[in-house]
Amino acid sequence: MELVVTGNVVRELRAAKNLSQADLAAALGVSRQTVNSIETGRYTPSLALSIALARFFGTTVEKVFHVAER
Repeated sequence: MELVVTGNVVRELRAAKNLSQADLAAALGVSRQTVNSIETGRYTPSLALSIALARFFGTTVEKVFHVAER
């Protein structure tokens, strides 16, 4: 079984906290471009960064990232 990320709600979670991409990037220790690439689906973050995102927003990885079986 192979899992593939089909989307995410990072932009919505970030907007709900009134954070800029730069604010979120600083909190996670990544670049603003990395946050932008995650939000637009051009980049799938590592497991460690995915967990950090979920913990930052107080939720689970599964609620941040939409995953489907391929």
